[in-house]
Amino acid sequence: MEKELPAALIEEIGGPCGVMEEHVEFLKQHFTLITMKELNENGQLADNIVCIYNWANKPDINSALLKRLPRLKIIASCGAGVDHLDLKLISSYGVKVANTPHAVTSSTADLAMTLLLVSARNFLEAHQIAVSPHTDCFHANWVAGDITGNTLGIVGMGRIGYKIAQRAKAFEMKILYYNRHRRLEEERSLGATYCENLTDLLQQSDYVMLAVTLTPATEKIIGKREFKLMKPSATLINISRGLVVDQDALVEALQVGEIKAAALDVTYPEPLPRNHPLRKLSNVIVTPHMGSATYNARRIIMEDMVQNMISGINDRPVFNEVIVK
Repeated sequence: MEKELPAALIEEIGGPCGVMEEHVEFLKQHFTLITMKELNENGQLADNIVCIYNWANKPDINSALLKRLPRLKIIASCGAGVDHLDLKLISSYGVKVANTPHAVTSSTADLAMTLLLVSARNFLEAHQIAVSPHTDCFHANWVAGDITGNTLGIVGMGRIGYKIAQRAKAFEMKILYYNRHRRLEEERSLGATYCENLTDLLQQSDYVMLAVTLTPATEKIIGKREFKLMKPSATLINISRGLVVDQDALVEALQVGEIKAAALDVTYPEPLPRNHPLRKLSNVIVTPHMGSATYNARRIIMEDMVQNMISGINDRPVFNEVIVK
C-alpha cells in the first residue's frame, strides 16, 4: 500500500494568492493539499494538517486557525520577510516557522538595480517619447541622470544588500553602507565604505537603497528628517518593506523637491489606494512587490518551503527556521 502523505494547508490553487499551478504537481508528490475552502467545509480535516504552506502571506495565520489545528508542527513562509506573522503567538502553540531568505537574494538584487537604472535614466519618460504619436523628432538636449561614478548608499548590508553592492560595483559606483554591524569582508571585496551613522550616508548618496528587514527599529527609518538630509538630486529606492518609509513625508519631499525621485517595489498598503498621491507623481516609479517574481526564484522558494516542511514534520532540524527573540 502507498504511504499516506502528510497534509498541508494551502489558501487555494491558482488565483492571486494561491499556490502556483505549475508547482502543484511537485507539491502533491510530498503532501496531501487541503485548501482553506475544504477545511471550512469539512472541519474534520483539521486533525490531519501538520504543516501550512504560507504562499503570498496566505492563508492568514491567527489564533482562530491555530486553535483548529492540533497536529500543526510548522509553517513554511514564502520569501525572506516574516513581518506578516505573529511569531510569538505561533511559538506559543509549539509551532515552528521557516522562511526562504536565500532563494530571493539574487532576483531581488536584480530588481533593485533595475529600479536604479530605470529611474536614473528616466526610462519611462523616454519610452513615452519614443512611442508617442506626437513625437516628430528626438530632442538632442533631452538628458537623464548618470550612474557610473555616482554614489550609492545602501541601508542594510545583509544578503540582498551585498548582492546589490556587487552589481553596483560593476557599474563603477562609489558604495556606502549603513548597517547594525560593520562588514569588513564586504568592504574589502567591494571597496565599500562603512557609515557609522545614517546621516553621513544620506548626505553623500546620489541614490539611497533601502534593503533592511522590517523591525520596530527600522519602521519609518526614513522620514521628514532624513529627506531633509538627502541631496535635492537624490533618488530613494525601496525594495524592503513599505513601512520602513514614512510615505506621507516621502510625498511631501517629492512634491517640494527635497529629493528628485523615488522608485518603490514596496508600499504600505499594497496596492496603494487609487487616490494615493504617489500614484500621481511623475517622479515616482511603483512596481508590484516583484523582487522574487521570476520563474526560477519562485521555483527555488517553493522547493525550500517543501524541504522546511518535511524537516519540521519529521522533527529534524529546520535549516531556515525563524527563531523567536
